Amino acid sequence: MSEKRAVEVLDEWLDSYLNFEKLPQKNMFWLDTIKFLCNRFGNPQESYKSFHVAGSKGKGSVSTFISSILEEAGFPCGLYTSPHILDLSERIGSAHGPLPESVYENALRLMVCRVESIIPEQLPNDREITWFELITLYAFLCFREAGLPWAVFETGLGGRLDATNVLLPQMCVLTPIELEHTEFLGNTICAIAGEKAGIIKAGVPVCSSAQKKEAEDVFRAKAEEFGSDIVFINEVLESMDYSLKKDENSGFIMQTSFTFNRFFSRPLSACLHLLGRVQAENAALAALSVKRIFPDLDESIIERGLEKARLPGRCEITVNPYDESGKSIIVLDGAHTVNSLSGILDTFSRIIGKGTKADLLFACASDKDMTHMVKLLLPDEPLFESITLTRPGGKKHSDLDTLADAFMKQRAALSSGNDVHYAIEKDYKSGIHNALKEAAERHVPLLVTGSFYLVSEVKQAMQAL
Repeated sequence: MSEKRAVEVLDEWLDSYLNFEKLPQKNMFWLDTIKFLCNRFGNPQESYKSFHVAGSKGKGSVSTFISSILEEAGFPCGLYTSPHILDLSERIGSAHGPLPESVYENALRLMVCRVESIIPEQLPNDREITWFELITLYAFLCFREAGLPWAVFETGLGGRLDATNVLLPQMCVLTPIELEHTEFLGNTICAIAGEKAGIIKAGVPVCSSAQKKEAEDVFRAKAEEFGSDIVFINEVLESMDYSLKKDENSGFIMQTSFTFNRFFSRPLSACLHLLGRVQAENAALAALSVKRIFPDLDESIIERGLEKARLPGRCEITVNPYDESGKSIIVLDGAHTVNSLSGILDTFSRIIGKGTKADLLFACASDKDMTHMVKLLLPDEPLFESITLTRPGGKKHSDLDTLADAFMKQRAALSSGNDVHYAIEKDYKSGIHNALKEAAERHVPLLVTGSFYLVSEVKQAMQAL
């Protein structure tokens, strides 16, 4: 292996393969290729037990909470999530960090050698192998190489035809369904729920978040068809309380408590480092999912597992590097749906305190619901004094003109909206530095949101300072 880390070599090697994340296109989803690849490598995904998580939002957080609980219970556990913020190892590791470098190296050697020896005519239906199929295969191989007894897998897009759907898990987990990726998944809640429900397997229990009725009906029907026992969190969670608190070490924590009417011997209480109501809901779903598989697991282990969970780019709080006084904070969150954006705006306002004005750096991909997102960003009483709109980096397709147009229309509709200063930065690198500098000069908090790709670019820019 070269002097570069294995995941860096992997990143370069994968660059020549079809990548939906960089260039979304239809007809890139099927299962026969990943099945072919897994068979070629002795079906590594069958080497460990697993949880499989699908949904429109919260998949990464729920997966991380589950993995952290399993680790706390004494079960070394792999964690496969997406996207990564800075490093590919964020996708393939554990709840508490990367796997040993030797694991990544050995899995890479094996994969590159055997993949490059494939004769194109051997591939099903003459299809090219995709980037996501290979990164998923690499996760399967890494977890087998590490000898892990458990792994948690987050789907990429959808579920039914997602490369992770060759798994036969011990538990399927479904997070809230929203209208997202409609060009690829369908333009109704029912259609999207149908794609996500594709991870349900015969006889495998299912845990689900509270859902809109259309999605709930789809999930119940699919679970009944496959003889799978499905439990919705709102059927068993009697109460949930949460409150943000200052913490000397991490800035903020969230005190949460949950009372269930089934499965648990007592209420749960945990101080979470992932903040906001949505994260409290994610933690409850993760706890329920694990408890159904391990009914005798002590509740204190679940609480400690929840408390140890961390995930970059989810309400991540840091100091503005341009502010030498260290007083200005930056909150980074990859919220990219209407509901997740609503959640981070609520949490951000609680963090900075009532009446405190702040700045916003926002970008989103072209397939997002810009009109409704902008309405959240510019309510009747705007939270932000200065808003910078830009592109979410150079890897994700965006439509800054449409975003700016939606912003201007909403601004004009509000009498108070005209007081908001705004900037439209086509050069995202310039936009990032200008937004950070301006917030630092005025000593105000800055929220960076709308895309994980934007969060990644901001973190890279901050590291370079």
